Formats: sequence, structure tokens, C-alpha cells
Amino acid sequence: MVNPRPEQEALQNGYFLDLVLGSEDVEAFLSDLAIFSAQSLSYPDAPVFCGITVLRLKKSATAASSDERARVMDELQSAYDGPCLTAMDKLTSVMVPDLLREHRWPEYVEAASHQGLRSILSVPLLVEGDTRAALNLYSERTKAFSDDDVERAEVFASHAAKSLRLALKIAQLSDARNDLAAAMQSRTVIDLAVGAIMAQNSCSQDEAFTILRTASSNRNIKLRHLAESIISAVSSGKVTTHFEE
Repeated sequence: MVNPRPEQEALQNGYFLDLVLGSEDVEAFLSDLAIFSAQSLSYPDAPVFCGITVLRLKKSATAASSDERARVMDELQSAYDGPCLTAMDKLTSVMVPDLLREHRWPEYVEAASHQGLRSILSVPLLVEGDTRAALNLYSERTKAFSDDDVERAEVFASHAAKSLRLALKIAQLSDARNDLAAAMQSRTVIDLAVGAIMAQNSCSQDEAFTILRTASSNRNIKLRHLAESIISAVSSGKVTTHFEE
């Protein structure tokens, strides 16, 4: 067994948490995680390079790497099938002992063979819902990853996945907050425009909103944009909302 000692595991988990709390967004977290993964899983005489890929529903793929070659190797898998995508789909680690003797993904192997990397180990990161992710390790040596190395990487990945889930949850909550703020801003502008129409036409709120909506449809202009133009015509400043977070 190659499980880390309790004190090592505690330090590692603490660092994972520091990465989450110290990152501005998911991209920054993944970049720091890729570097930390490469450092943690390398040996003094056998460095490995790391790439991390995250696929989220209705979002573009997010990738980070510890160095340029790992970045290229991960990007190639966005165009061709490869060990990373296979690990994600099958939720199991995928080993490539020698890239030049690999036949499972011929297009990927052909494109990746010029990077000077010979061994690959892709380990799935178990996250929630429709999100898929993998930790990809690359080495310049053939047969670089022993069975113990695979187990070590899987233990590491299980802890990394927990921090990734937390980072994604924080990002989801941040997106929801931003969407809510945008909706409240839009609602305020529309309400002010409706008030201006009510004053100008001596009509009810429902009638004013109907006028605004009809004009928006006839002019093929978004309701908020039309409302902003109305407010701009009667006000000298830009309308802003003031909500405490």
C-alpha cells in the first residue's frame, strides 16, 4: 500500500483547501492544482508533468497544466480521443506505458508523439452531476508508472477531487449570485422605464408595461435595452442598483 502517512495526508488536504480559498476562479485553482500535482507525484530523478481537464455541461472545457508540453498534450485530446477522455468516460485509470507503441487512439498518438513524452497516466477525478474531470500525468520515460505509482496517483486524485468539487460549488454559487444581481439590475431599469411611461401617458402600470413590451417587439430591441434608452432620455446619469451582498 502507498497511502500517505496520516500527517502527510493532513498536510496535503490542508494545502488542497488553501488552493481553493486562495484562487479567484476555477481556472486559477486548476492551474495551481496542476503544478501542485506535478510536484507531489514526481520523484527527484523522475519528474512528471501534469494536466487537468474539466468538462462541464453548457460550458466550454476548462484545462490547466504544469508546463507547456502537458498543455499541448491535453489540448490534443480535445480534438482526438485519448486516455484522458477514456478515463473520464469509464471512471477508471488509463495507462499508456509507451506512447509510440500505443494503438488505441491512433490519431491522438500521431499528433502527440512529437512532444517528447512517452508515458501517460490518466486518473478520473470523481465530481458531481454531469461534470467530468481527469488528472493526466506525463513522463519522458517509457513504463514510467508502476502499480504503486498508479495507486499513489489514485489516492492523490481522490483528495484532489474533493477540493475540485468545492471549487466548482463555489463557482456555481458565484455565478448564481451574479445572475441574480443582473436580474435585479434589469428589473430596476424596467420598473423605472415603466414609471416614466406612466407619468408621460397618465396610464396604469400594466398599460405602461404593455406599451414598453410592444415597442420592444416592434423595434426588435431587448426590453432592458429599450428601458435603458428611455431612462437615459429623462435622466442625466446611468441607472444603477444598490443591493447589499
